[in-house]
Amino acid sequence: MEQQIYLFGLNHKTAGVEVREAFALGERPKLGELLVGGEARVREALVLSTCNRVEVLVVDPVGRDPKAAVLAAWAGQCGQDPALLAPHLYAHQGMAAVDHLFCVASGLDSLVLGEPQILGQLKAAYRHAVAGRTAGVIINRLCHKAFSVAKKVRTATGIGASAVSISYAAVELAKRIFGEMAGKKAMLVGAGEMAELAAMHLLTSGVSEILVANRTYARAEELAGRFKGRAVAFEEFVSRLHEVDIVISSTGAPHVVIRAKDVRAVLKARRHKPMFFIDIAVPRDIDPDINSLDNVYLYDIDDLQEVVEENLAQRREEAARARDIIGLQVERFGEWVKSLDVKPTIVDLLDVGASLARQELQKTLRRLGPEVPEETRAALETMALSISRKMLHEPIAFLKRRAKEEHGERFVDLTRRMYNLDREKVPTDAHADRKPPNFAETSDDFDVTDASE
Repeated sequence: MEQQIYLFGLNHKTAGVEVREAFALGERPKLGELLVGGEARVREALVLSTCNRVEVLVVDPVGRDPKAAVLAAWAGQCGQDPALLAPHLYAHQGMAAVDHLFCVASGLDSLVLGEPQILGQLKAAYRHAVAGRTAGVIINRLCHKAFSVAKKVRTATGIGASAVSISYAAVELAKRIFGEMAGKKAMLVGAGEMAELAAMHLLTSGVSEILVANRTYARAEELAGRFKGRAVAFEEFVSRLHEVDIVISSTGAPHVVIRAKDVRAVLKARRHKPMFFIDIAVPRDIDPDINSLDNVYLYDIDDLQEVVEENLAQRREEAARARDIIGLQVERFGEWVKSLDVKPTIVDLLDVGASLARQELQKTLRRLGPEVPEETRAALETMALSISRKMLHEPIAFLKRRAKEEHGERFVDLTRRMYNLDREKVPTDAHADRKPPNFAETSDDFDVTDASE
């Protein structure tokens, strides 16, 4: 059954932070399982949810339009009305969806053009889809292709050479507020990758001490230890805010963790010395009302635009080169999708068999010497081609039968990989890290392929 690729999403270009936080799905969203196992019954799904975007990748049979089902399930997961989501949504299908995903993976669609963090986030989303068994043949292949395209873009262009990160932009904004950072103290609320990057940039900027608060105290200790800072129990961090001048918050909490009334008390304890808050979380961690307090400077992730546009002209030139690379890879992926039809695969199998037969025939003729009669040469060729076709008869018959089943494209894909019909370079240690099969859980149907492949 012919499949179509759909991509629905919203990002920092189509929706403000208020909308993004209302439709954020967290690091381990259940939407993918809901779309595959629920009423929508799509074939495959992957969900990427970050502070700046939500991307819902879906594979479904041609002729069905899953948009309404995806919007309803997505909004339902967030307790929102789909009508509020629709005006901010973009939708791509077919190779336009593939092109968009490759651009996202390569950082071309990021708030900070060329930033590398999005690739790690896409890999995490893919691992989550594999664990939830919502990634099938097409999403598996598409994600691995996206990872390799992103790597190619990063190594073949200078897109990442001068890119800044969200965390860097946050620290740069702090420098503009305070001017001199020496002697300032900072607190990181949350201890993920963004907090780690922020700690590095804060130390480089000259802050005297960093406090780290995190729900998992061991992680706070680990991060604080790495940057010679102090860990703070999450339950106590509000009572320690008066010690710091700068607060950068990046937790995954679904609600506010720093309230305006808390900050009023903090300001009294600090005798109203200025405080700088930057909220790079979505949903936001910090109550927007604290912006109304004197001597408090609050910025959210959308306020970083001016800082992240530094060096943008140079990165745009590199982005144009990256687009060329992506265009070529989209075209190649489209060819692979077409090959999932059983007929092109059978033709490719027979071509490979005939090619190998003729190669071996030529070797044999060279060994026999120039005196081989034409009749003998023709007979040998007929025999070689006949052996090739007979060897492939049973695999082709099997492929024709299984390709008619639901998810039959798995067998077409497996055949293409077993015979390397796409002529890909396969490292000698490929699959070396695969876990041995758990025979206690193995299906009796030995033809079933592993969904994680």
